[in-house]
Amino acid sequence: MAISNYAELKTAVANWQDRDDLTDRIPEFIALAEARLNRNLRLRSMETKQKARTVAGQRALALPPRYIQMRNFQINSGGRVHPVEYVTPEMFDRYHGNNVTGRPRQYSIIANEVELGPTPDQAYEAEMLFYQSFVPLSDINNTNWLTTFAPDILLYGALLEAEPFIMNDARIPLWKQGFDQAVADLQKQDNLDRHSGSHLRVRNIYA
Repeated sequence: MAISNYAELKTAVANWQDRDDLTDRIPEFIALAEARLNRNLRLRSMETKQKARTVAGQRALALPPRYIQMRNFQINSGGRVHPVEYVTPEMFDRYHGNNVTGRPRQYSIIANEVELGPTPDQAYEAEMLFYQSFVPLSDINNTNWLTTFAPDILLYGALLEAEPFIMNDARIPLWKQGFDQAVADLQKQDNLDRHSGSHLRVRNIYA
């Protein structure tokens, strides 16, 4: 059968397990597979942009919903793009442990916030490009990017999570091999597509 939504995925997991007593557990297996995928995949389909306004005198911005990892952070001001450099929390405290204000030139991720240094001296438009976790599947949200483009990964992942629960350790290597190969193939395809048709070049964005 085709797997194009959450309901069909749950049915497929039950069919491949050849079990009819796991109905209440299958959503857990799928959720665990989604968590594993969010840790392992970094695809263009997971990228999103979000803009926010800084507040004069306030250093912190809240991280966006379902944030995983930052790709780029910049300040848009005066008709120009101003890149903001990432530094570790330790270095951030060393550089910006004072009350100096100005246009932010560095940032760090501390707890669930983006810390900006120097502290903004006015309202700036901050633009974040970041990886965001897939919208989780549920009976209400019946589809997402994975059900459309990578249902095999969801199936293999759910089966992999199910085996320890039903104490069928012998099948774990089989589903892990299928899952790992599908993840590797998808990531490789995305990487090739991201750079297809052009050579990588280093450009001076500060010129």
